[in-house]
Amino acid sequence: MKARTFDFVVVGGGLVGAAIAYGLAERSRRVAMLDEGDRALRAARGNFGLIWVQGKGIDFPAYAAWTRTSAQRWSELATRLREETGIDVALEQRGGVHLCLSERELVKRTALVARDAASNGMEMLDRDALTKLLPGIGPDVAGASYCAADGQVNPLRLLRALHAAFVVRGGVIVSECSVRNVASAGGGFTLTTATGPIDAARVVLAAGLGNAALAPQVGLSAPVHAQRGQIIALERMPPLLQLPIETLRQTDVGTILAGDSQEEIASTDTSTGVLSAIAARAVRAFPSLASARVVRCWAALRVLSPDRHPIYQQSRTAPGAFVASCHSGVTLAAAHALELAPQIATGTMSATLLPFSADRFDVLAAA
Repeated sequence: MKARTFDFVVVGGGLVGAAIAYGLAERSRRVAMLDEGDRALRAARGNFGLIWVQGKGIDFPAYAAWTRTSAQRWSELATRLREETGIDVALEQRGGVHLCLSERELVKRTALVARDAASNGMEMLDRDALTKLLPGIGPDVAGASYCAADGQVNPLRLLRALHAAFVVRGGVIVSECSVRNVASAGGGFTLTTATGPIDAARVVLAAGLGNAALAPQVGLSAPVHAQRGQIIALERMPPLLQLPIETLRQTDVGTILAGDSQEEIASTDTSTGVLSAIAARAVRAFPSLASARVVRCWAALRVLSPDRHPIYQQSRTAPGAFVASCHSGVTLAAAHALELAPQIATGTMSATLLPFSADRFDVLAAA
């Protein structure tokens, strides 16, 4: 079978891969995005939909700056996607809060904000100030942290818009296309896939958990692992949450989502115990939710590096091969489309992204 040929091939059709492919398609007319299909363990399918700045990169200044950059460019991305596809991703960016449900939590969060306020613009709100923003909070709520840069979108609509805009820009989506092997050949790359061979001048590995096996084939490293998160979707309700909360938000269609689990389990099964804990915390935050009906529950897998921060790198041994891994596909979508993709297009990553090299894990291991 004759190989199809492209200037760029992006392996992965989730939020990370789609955002990068969308950005690349503005600079090249021969870009392919290889999407494994609905059988893939998509992080995008379970994304909570937050654009979240507060608390990011407290011990990693480059990550804090990268997150802020993306948040600042999110309105631009949403506007572009709406103009190119007619799809409204339901961006709201009026700030967000992290609730503290005890005095102990409040003290701990206050200490964190004291460390992080300068970089991410966080501030603490006492109960009285919080009540003005979020009427209906329960008696257990002692206060909250707030960040004006935080917000929310509809993540499934975002994924749809990125795919649609990519096609509008001339990109090619190859569906049901799992990648079995990536080999450097003749200054380019040959990918062995479920739909046949594909040749590319340059390749971007954005395959989520799949990057762990693919990256070493082109001299890169992506030591990522899965972390399970579970979410409860409640029925549509009249406006209740004027701002998104880190573990609770109301979607643009009125559905209430609750979810704050972090389990070191590589399974998409749900568990009654965890879901019960999520529900109990949601009711403590807003007692009126106690009578709301549960529509459905689901679990999805986050893609985490050893220090939980992104990995971006170009191969030294196979120049033109890039890896991109992160667990903040919504928050960083604007940075991936409008900042990272142009750098990949030129073949040179900026100094601001050097701290995200997987080399940092070798340093940590040797320490």
